[in-house]
Amino acid sequence: MKDRAYPPAKLVLPDGTQIHGKSFGYPSSTSGELVFNTAMTGYPESLTDPSYKGQILVLTYPSIGNYGVPADIKADKLLRYFESEHIHISGLIIADYSEDYNHWNAVKSLGEWLREEKIPALFGIDTRSLTKLIREKGTTPAKIVHSSIDDISFEDPNDRNLVDEVSTKEVVEYGNGNIKIALVDCGVKNNIIRSLLQFDTKIIRVPWDYDFRKLDFDGLFISNGPGNPEKCETTIEHLRSALENEKPIFGICLGHQLLSLAAGAKTYKLKFGHRSHNQPVLLDGTQKAYLTSQNHGYAVSEASIPQKWESWFTNLNDHTNEGIRHQTKPFFSTQFHPEASSGPTDTSFLFNTFIQTIEQCKK
Repeated sequence: MKDRAYPPAKLVLPDGTQIHGKSFGYPSSTSGELVFNTAMTGYPESLTDPSYKGQILVLTYPSIGNYGVPADIKADKLLRYFESEHIHISGLIIADYSEDYNHWNAVKSLGEWLREEKIPALFGIDTRSLTKLIREKGTTPAKIVHSSIDDISFEDPNDRNLVDEVSTKEVVEYGNGNIKIALVDCGVKNNIIRSLLQFDTKIIRVPWDYDFRKLDFDGLFISNGPGNPEKCETTIEHLRSALENEKPIFGICLGHQLLSLAAGAKTYKLKFGHRSHNQPVLLDGTQKAYLTSQNHGYAVSEASIPQKWESWFTNLNDHTNEGIRHQTKPFFSTQFHPEASSGPTDTSFLFNTFIQTIEQCKK
C-alpha cells in the first residue's frame, strides 16, 4: 500500500453501534441502507449497478482494490467495463484495501475513483462480522461519519422513488436490427443492453414512466432497478395494459417484481436481500439447477401468483420465488440476472429464449 494518510472515520448504526475504520474514499459523511455482497470479483460492476442506489455496500471478500479500475471506454454508446455512467452506491465498506493495483486494463486505484465520484469509503473493518450482524438483524439504515461536525441523520432510501433517480430522462436507441425491443429503464445495467444487442435487434430505451404503449415494438423488456417496486405505479399500470396483448414480455429483477404486480401478485421486503454471484436456483418441475447473480431487497410472494401464471424458478437457499411465466401467453420474468457481469453466465440462454419467442410471435 502506498505511503499515504488514511484519516479515521466510523460506521454508525441506529442502535448506537460504532465501528471504526479508515477512510480511503471521499472525505464526507453519508447515509443509506446497509447491505452486503459476497462476490469475489466485480466491484467496478457492482458499484455502477443502479440497483445499489442509496445503499452502503459491504463487500465480504477480504481484499479489495488489487486490480484497480478500468478505463472509461465506450462501445455502442455504453461504457464497456461498467454497468452505468457513474457510481450509484452511497458508501463502501471493505476489510482490506489495496491502493497498489495491477491489471492490464486498470488506469486508476479504487480510492482515486471513489474520491473523483465523491463516494465515502472505509477499510479496516471486520466485514464478515458485519455481515453476520446484517443476517441476524436484517438490512438497516446506517451512516459513515467522518467527524462530529460532519454528522448527519439516518435515511431509509426505500422511502424515495429510487427508480426515478436512476432511470434515463430521454429516449435512447441502440442498434439497427429487425427486431424492435422497447426497454423500460428502471435502472438498467449496461450488460442487459449488450446482451440484447448480440441479436438482430434495435433497442428503444425509455424512461420508467414513459407510455411505451404508443411505440412500435416486437417485444417488451422491463429492466432491473433499485428500491420498492410499489413506488413504480405508472409502470405497473402500463404493464397491465400490455398484458392484454400478445407481444412477448421479459422482466429481470425489479422488472420481475413489476410484471408480477401487474399480473396481480404481491411483493414483500426480504430480511437482508439476495446479493451475491452464486445463488442457486431450480428450474421448477425439473432437477436442473443454475448458479445466478442477484441484487435485490424485495421478492414476489409465491402464494400470491394468480391463476394462469406459474412459478418458473425457485431459490434453493430460502425457497423464495425466482421467476414467473404465463401458462399460455409469451410473458415471463426472472428475479436473478441472466446478463451477470462478472458472472456467472449459466442463465444467459434466457436472452435467446426471449428473442426466439419474439421471432415466433412475428410469424
